Amino acid sequence: MAGAAPLQPDSTLNEQQAAEPVYEKEETVETVETADEPAEQAEQARYATVDEVMAAVRALAAEPAEDVSREAVNSLKQQFYAFRKAEQQAEREAYAEAGNDAAAFEPAPSAAEEEFKTLMAQIKDKKAEQVARLEAQREANLKLKDEIIAQLLEMSADADNVNREFPRFRELQQQFKTIGEVPPAAVTDQWKRYQDAVERFYDQYRINKDLRDYDFRKNLEIKTLLCEEAERLEAEEDIVLAFRRLQDMHDKWRETGPVAKEIREDIWMRFKDASAVVNKKYQAFFEERKERELRNEQAKTALCERIEAMEAARPASYKEWDEQTALVIAAQEEWKSLGYASKKNNNKLFARFRAACDRFFTDKAEYYKGVKDQMTENLRLKTELCEQAEALRESTDWRKTADRLQELQKKWKAIGTVPKRQSDAIWKRFQEACDYFFEQKKKDLSETRQAEQAALKAKKAIIARLREVADDATADHVAALLRQADTEWRQAGHVPFRDKDKVYDEYRALVKALQDRYGLSRAGRSMARFEASLAELSDTRSLSRERERLVRACEQKTAELKTCENNLGFFTTKSRSGNAMLQELERRMAAVKEDIETLRAKIARIDEKI
Repeated sequence: MAGAAPLQPDSTLNEQQAAEPVYEKEETVETVETADEPAEQAEQARYATVDEVMAAVRALAAEPAEDVSREAVNSLKQQFYAFRKAEQQAEREAYAEAGNDAAAFEPAPSAAEEEFKTLMAQIKDKKAEQVARLEAQREANLKLKDEIIAQLLEMSADADNVNREFPRFRELQQQFKTIGEVPPAAVTDQWKRYQDAVERFYDQYRINKDLRDYDFRKNLEIKTLLCEEAERLEAEEDIVLAFRRLQDMHDKWRETGPVAKEIREDIWMRFKDASAVVNKKYQAFFEERKERELRNEQAKTALCERIEAMEAARPASYKEWDEQTALVIAAQEEWKSLGYASKKNNNKLFARFRAACDRFFTDKAEYYKGVKDQMTENLRLKTELCEQAEALRESTDWRKTADRLQELQKKWKAIGTVPKRQSDAIWKRFQEACDYFFEQKKKDLSETRQAEQAALKAKKAIIARLREVADDATADHVAALLRQADTEWRQAGHVPFRDKDKVYDEYRALVKALQDRYGLSRAGRSMARFEASLAELSDTRSLSRERERLVRACEQKTAELKTCENNLGFFTTKSRSGNAMLQELERRMAAVKEDIETLRAKIARIDEKI
């Protein structure tokens, strides 16, 4: 803090010039309110053990007081007592597990805690001494500056010794600049008193106009440069850096003397307007940061609530645990992506989130520990299935053994998981036994290929014969041909797997076409016979009894269809014979569905007649 650049006296000024003020009051430089500025949230070192924390505390205690930050001290306190809390928790659990009353637990004395408290007390004493020294120095500076102000006032009152006292005036100004800080409460008042003393001195002295104008020009150059620098700060992306630079410029503005009266207001308004732009951006920056911290706080609170909500219903299976574990890990990753919340709540939210995650993983560990015995039992059961499958691998009773192995496979699926380190080996053992049998079965069935080719040739001959049926053939003749064809078709046996569906579909389409052409379909014949018998039933009672019979038959067919559908869901065999069985089952289901539709049509016909 300093006054204007000193001006040299000029004894040649006339009386009119002497009456003019040669020093005008300096502009009061506006500063930006920073009381609401959030503290810098620097990341503090995190330590993995209490020994590392203690080493850091000892190193901090050895540092000079001015190098010890409050953030570092608070971080070490939080970390030390987090470790201490965990240590006491472990002691309490051990105490309770030994059969003692947990409420009576008293933690054992900790040498590390005693040392930690001692070191923290030393740090506190150092900081207190530093504060006391700073306060004492500020009080001393206040006294020295007040003495300078008193001397300036005394000099300003002695108008007869202007020229002789002026060098001393300049010396006092320099001394005032070099003296350090004073107590914050006295800064404004003392600065005003100093400015008033300087103004009084200049009002009493006649200053050489040329020198005064020279000083005005030099001051104008300096202040113009400060205006230009302040205006360039608008383009600075780092608003905090821009604000700090602006504060330095305000200090230089204060140290710079006045300019000519006629341009004094203009140059000050230019500097003030440039400062206002930076100040506005600076304030908006911190308001936006507060809003961002609020959003982060809300997001972190929601994450805490999400993890805590999982406690209401813990999983009951590995799959559910894995799914919830993925959710917890995703929440942790989301937490890392969020910035700081407000300084007041950031650490509290982290402690809450960490505690909820710790409880989740503790419960998960207990669950896995609880199912360990079940997994061992599952391993024993699967080992027995392996032994049974290995005992059947050399069997040549293909159908019976295949059915038995399928039963073992179903049992295998019904048994739960085994320990992971043994899962692949036990599955490989079981799979190899099953695969060996089915490979042997496949090799044995290769001999049937010639028979399948012969069957294919015979079935194609049947199709060719049916295609040659004359258009003028009678229905009875066609019915006889179809019965004979059906008998020969069944007797022909299996055809190659790749041709089975194609030749069967061709045969069924041809048979259906003939049945439709000559009215020989099963459903059509059934409905024809039904219509004939229905004509003989004239009374309502007979019709009702017939309807009840049809309803029972429909229910039986529906139950049969449901059984077929259930069997189809369990059908897993992939061999050729297995696929043939699957096709047969599907054909049977189609026939049952056709019967159900026919029965429903008959019931509807009776309802119409009743």
